[in-house]
Amino acid sequence: MTQNPNYYNLHNVSHQHLSDHLSELVENTLNDLVNSKCISIEDEMDVSALNLGMIAAYYNISYVTVEIYTLSLKERTKLRGLLEVVSSSAEFETIPIRRHEDVLLRHEDVLLRRLYDRLPVKLEASAAEFESPHFKTFLLLQAHFSRIALPPDLVADQKVVLEKVLTFAQRFNAWLNALGAMDLAQMCVQVVWERESPLKQISHFEPDVVTRCTDAGVESVYDVMEMEDDKRNGLLQMTPAQMQDVAAFVNSYPTLDVSHELVKGEYTAGAPILLNVVLAKDEDDEDPSESDQTVIAPFFPIKKLANWWLVVGEPKTKQLLVIKKVTVNKTMKVKLEFTLPKGRHEVKLYVICDSYVGADHDITIGELDVAEGEESSDEDDSDEESDKMEE
Repeated sequence: MTQNPNYYNLHNVSHQHLSDHLSELVENTLNDLVNSKCISIEDEMDVSALNLGMIAAYYNISYVTVEIYTLSLKERTKLRGLLEVVSSSAEFETIPIRRHEDVLLRHEDVLLRRLYDRLPVKLEASAAEFESPHFKTFLLLQAHFSRIALPPDLVADQKVVLEKVLTFAQRFNAWLNALGAMDLAQMCVQVVWERESPLKQISHFEPDVVTRCTDAGVESVYDVMEMEDDKRNGLLQMTPAQMQDVAAFVNSYPTLDVSHELVKGEYTAGAPILLNVVLAKDEDDEDPSESDQTVIAPFFPIKKLANWWLVVGEPKTKQLLVIKKVTVNKTMKVKLEFTLPKGRHEVKLYVICDSYVGADHDITIGELDVAEGEESSDEDDSDEESDKMEE
C-alpha cells in the first residue's frame, strides 16, 4: 500500500491514513458478509461463520454469488430461472468479451447475436446485454445443451463455464428445487435439454433414430438395454463400429437397486427420524474400478465420475429435509436423519444420478404422523444439517 497508494485509492501513506483505510476496509468487508448471511457478529467483536459462509468456503464460491442465490432462488424456480441465476454468479465476471481491432474480423458480439437467435430460451430485450460476461455465460450454457458448434475461443470459454456450473449446482441444494439443479447437472454432462428424450444421450442417437425408437415404444436407455440383439440391430440401423459405441454407453449406464427402511418409533416434532437406505449396483459388476465409474459423455469436455444424490423431501411443502451425495462402488448403506414439525407429512426419497438422465428413483416413503414435541428453535437447522451432511 505504501509502494502503490493509487491502486488502493489512497491519497496519503501516513501511519494514521493507512490505519484508517484498513479499519474501514475490514468494517465494510464484515458488513458485506453479514448482509449476505455468511457470518454473524455479536457484541461488535465475536465473528462466527454461518451455514452459507461455510458452504461458500467449502465450494470456493464468492459470497456475492451466495447472496445472489439466496435472494433470487425461490421454491418454484424453474429451469429458465436457474439458468439466469447461475449465469449471474460473480465467478463469471472473468469470462472475456473479445473485441477485434481489425474491422475485417467479426466482433464477438456479432457471433453472440447470431447464436442468440438460434437458442430456445430468451430474455427480455432490456436484459440481453451482449457485452456482459453474465449474458455470454447464459448463451454458452444454452449452446452446450443444444450441441451447437462454436469457434475455438468460445469453446474455451464454454469449458470454464461448465467446470463452474457443476460446482454451483451443489449450492442449489438448500431448497427442494435442488431437484431442478440436479436436472441442470445432468443436462450439462449429457448435453440434452430436460424436455428431450433420454435416448439422445446415447452415442449416435440422432433425431431420426430417437424417433424410430419412440415410435416402437423404446423410450428409455433401459428399454434399449433389454431388447433382443436382432431387434435392436434392426431398429437402430447402425454400423458395427457405431453399435460398439452404443454398447459401451448402455453398459456404463447405471443400474441401481434401492431399498429403504424407516426406523419405527414415536415420531415427535424436532426429534430425529432415521431412514436407512441401501444402494446396490448391478451384481454383474463384481469388481468395479474408477474407470468403470467414469461417465461416458462425448460432448462433455471434462472427465467425471458418476455420483448420486439422496434427497428426502416433502413435495407438498417443497421442503428439503436431508440431502447427501455419495459414490456407489458396489453396495452402500446410508443413514439419513431428519426432523419434522407436528402434523401429518407425506415424505419421499429421491435417488438422483448427477451424470446420466433417466436413471433416477422416486420413492414414496409414506405418511408420517408427528406428535407434538420440542421443536428446534432455529428454523434453518434442518437445512444447515443437510448441507453439513453433504459436505
